[in-house]
Amino acid sequence: MNNKLPRIAVIAGLLTLLLPLSGRAADEAPPRPPVAKSVARELVMHGHARVDEYYWLNQRQDPEVIAYLQAENAYTDAVMKSAAGLRAALYKEMVGRMQQSDMSVPYFENGYWYYTRFEKGKEYPVYCRKKKSMKGAEQVLLDGNRMAVGEKYFHIGSFAVSPDNVTLAYSVDTVSRRQYRLRFRCLKTGKEYAEEIRMTAGRMAWAGDSRTLFYPVIDPGTLRSCKVRRHALGTPAENDATIYEENDETFDVGIGLSRSRRFLLLASRSTLSDEYRVLDATRPDGEFAVFQPRVRGLEYSIDHLNGRFYVLTNDNAVNFRLMEAAEDRTGREHWRELIGHRPDVLLEDFELFNNFLVLSERRSGLTQIHVLPWGDAEGYAIDFPEQAFTAYPAFTADPATDLMRFNYTSLTTPSSVYEFNMKTRERRLLKRQEVLGGYRPESYSSERLMAPGYDGTRVPISLVYRKDTARGAATPLLLYGYGSYGASMDPAFSPLRLSLLDRGFIFAIAHVRGGQELGRSWYDEGKLFRKMNTFTDFISCAEYLVRHGYTSPAKLFASGGSAGGLLMGAVANLRPDLFRGMVAAVPFVDVVTTMLDPSIPLTTSEYDEWGDPNRPECYEYMLSYSPYDNVRAKDYPAMLVTTGLHDSQVQYFEPAKWVARLRALKTDGNPLLLRTNMEAGHGGASGRFRRLEEVALEYAFLLKLVGIDR
Repeated sequence: MNNKLPRIAVIAGLLTLLLPLSGRAADEAPPRPPVAKSVARELVMHGHARVDEYYWLNQRQDPEVIAYLQAENAYTDAVMKSAAGLRAALYKEMVGRMQQSDMSVPYFENGYWYYTRFEKGKEYPVYCRKKKSMKGAEQVLLDGNRMAVGEKYFHIGSFAVSPDNVTLAYSVDTVSRRQYRLRFRCLKTGKEYAEEIRMTAGRMAWAGDSRTLFYPVIDPGTLRSCKVRRHALGTPAENDATIYEENDETFDVGIGLSRSRRFLLLASRSTLSDEYRVLDATRPDGEFAVFQPRVRGLEYSIDHLNGRFYVLTNDNAVNFRLMEAAEDRTGREHWRELIGHRPDVLLEDFELFNNFLVLSERRSGLTQIHVLPWGDAEGYAIDFPEQAFTAYPAFTADPATDLMRFNYTSLTTPSSVYEFNMKTRERRLLKRQEVLGGYRPESYSSERLMAPGYDGTRVPISLVYRKDTARGAATPLLLYGYGSYGASMDPAFSPLRLSLLDRGFIFAIAHVRGGQELGRSWYDEGKLFRKMNTFTDFISCAEYLVRHGYTSPAKLFASGGSAGGLLMGAVANLRPDLFRGMVAAVPFVDVVTTMLDPSIPLTTSEYDEWGDPNRPECYEYMLSYSPYDNVRAKDYPAMLVTTGLHDSQVQYFEPAKWVARLRALKTDGNPLLLRTNMEAGHGGASGRFRRLEEVALEYAFLLKLVGIDR
């Protein structure tokens, strides 16, 4: 991920390259891609030399780099000029499906109803509360629209109200690099406190005295959450004491409150190990006590209610189990098992209630909610009717209630919030995402397929399409994948996706290894020295869809972002003939160079995900699949690559370098476009409408490739 920009030779046959998208007359010269310089830099590691012509692109402040990125943007605009009408139509459609004046389901906490609402035509949320009854007067806590005036990027990280309901702590990022400023506001007078705390991780937790706040701070270079500090309200931030510093660069830290609100929980977490410290929330000047010392390979998370700690852990349990511990004996040797390990069920999380224990589980690749009355070893699972869906508990503030909320969605069912009576098992729909414009779920179908992988492993595929879409070689299909960090890509509804489905596309998700859909082993088999499984699983899913007549290589498209962009880059190198086009968003494609640079955010904390290239065996394996390092002189699919100048998770110069090398080496006439958001970072544009412009560009790129221009 480090680099300086190169000279890209003008590619022979450029005229043919642009015709599929530009729609220009034969005698009209197409736009030319930016010409950049090539500066050969030799990188030597473990006796092996690599040449990186574009290493200098990592100079974020270099005017030449900025000029190059702007030239790439201008080139993308020129190539996509003929799709301007389509992009406008897509944007209008997506806005037209949105309930612009909208409000979340309120929740009751500590004497107030809290909710979020949006105002018609405005970009950002408004956070509000009402005292005791929703019929009372509204108090606006944060109005994102007013706060964002004059900012090119704006994001409210989080907020927390003090236990006495008087003081609001909140965080804001205006750079899009996860560098949050922490501020305080008096909720009685509306006045801001003088202090402002910079370079925080955006999260915070109040102590029981309503005057003391704990918050993590980040390292200015790597942006790693490395310290937790204690702030006394109304005092200068420079006086804040560091109460914990994490010196192991593979760990980062966080802070929160237990379910009981009796304890502050300070977490140090890495890919393979966790360590918690606890402190009585009524004694903010006390010392945090280690709950269970870190042991490499021991993962655990904790919560507390009614005088007991509860521990979710992988201790002798690949798919995790649930333990309990007394407040005064928290070491692993004192843990007592409540829910044992099950080889066919992944225990992902748990929620504590006075009368019930709620488990978030994953069976056969699908999420489940399991309810157990205390003392009942069996309990019951909440039943859901569809074959591919996502369900998980929502925030329920009061542990004394028997009414739990949960979220439900599927590829055809909009996001829904239910209230579920854990005693009577009755459920009540509180809110379903409204899709304007006459959306009818019964007009669409979803399926769950299993594709055989190269090694015989069966890989799930979830897909959705309009019932009147004919499947065959002429049917366009967009296959999405991620496959890293144990993050499961569950089937969920998207109103934006209707713009593709209604134009005849099939949308599919490849649940490849590296995610956690089929248990922890599914993750373990898609990382480190088994990372190649992620890529071959995706290819197997694509081949299955072609083989079974859903589409053909001429109409098959792929998309993925961040680590999913790594997937796109690797698959493009391995099987470029299988896809007509790809969208790679903020793609992690320069794996080796990035992981050799500990100054880059996320590098040191991810050695256990990708490998430490300072070790020869890791270096060789990572080099074998790193997309940037494996670009060759051959044909590639059409590609749209997007990034953000301020991206803190995948630095902008990774995709910029990748596109530059592809331009210089690829032998096809397919379009290759790079779009850099000069104001945003990893998540793209801030604001609900501005984000739609980015989606419209991606969809227009895909639609034009199959000849759909409206």
